[in-house]
Amino acid sequence: MTMLDRKEFRDKLYQILDENTSVAHPLVMELVKPKANWDLLHATTLQGYQLTKNFLTYIEHLFFYCPLPKHKKALLVNMYEEETGRLSGTKNHVRLMEDFIRAIRIDDETRDAAVAYPQTQELIDYRMELCKDPSRYHLGAAAVMVASEGQNLEDTAGQNRHTLLGKVYGVTEQDTLFFSVHAKEDVGHVREGVALVVDLCKDSAMQQEALEVVEHTCKLFQGMYEGVAERHLTGAV
Repeated sequence: MTMLDRKEFRDKLYQILDENTSVAHPLVMELVKPKANWDLLHATTLQGYQLTKNFLTYIEHLFFYCPLPKHKKALLVNMYEEETGRLSGTKNHVRLMEDFIRAIRIDDETRDAAVAYPQTQELIDYRMELCKDPSRYHLGAAAVMVASEGQNLEDTAGQNRHTLLGKVYGVTEQDTLFFSVHAKEDVGHVREGVALVVDLCKDSAMQQEALEVVEHTCKLFQGMYEGVAERHLTGAV
């Protein structure tokens, strides 16, 4: 691959993200059908919680190893919001997710006993290994700041998923703050992530690696949904 100029590379990152997000997975579409599927919602949410519990660790490592001061500040802001929720006027983002889990009738004991399915664990471990390796920093940034943050950007049937979930399962806007906060914040986080990856990739090989990581991370998200679907949604995969 010939090295792309900055605009071409930025556009390609967004293109791959747009083409490989998991919003159209049959599991997601099933969740927002008018008839509630509580078992599927519980299973999907508890797997999502496994990701949420690890996300701050990714950002902490990306902040610590960041070689570019202007991007390090943005990562610090991201980390501060994840830990405190003060910029959004809410709370720690894991606590926000736990609020939603309680709202959909999962008690704390059940929540804490849940474990990652193999597909979910693969996604967790893949990103963790990249973020903890300074020699592959550009790939950790691509996996987390582009592919992962980009999972919350899309609408389903013209509406945010959290809005549709509220209608189907009777949860309130307060209950779904975890999703509404991320739907707003992650637009900026992806923009910052793309800018970071563009600045990091100094040759065509680094660019190609980053593009491949974005695509692969998106496919791992799809794999996580498939792991839930094969256990809780017959015929979805």
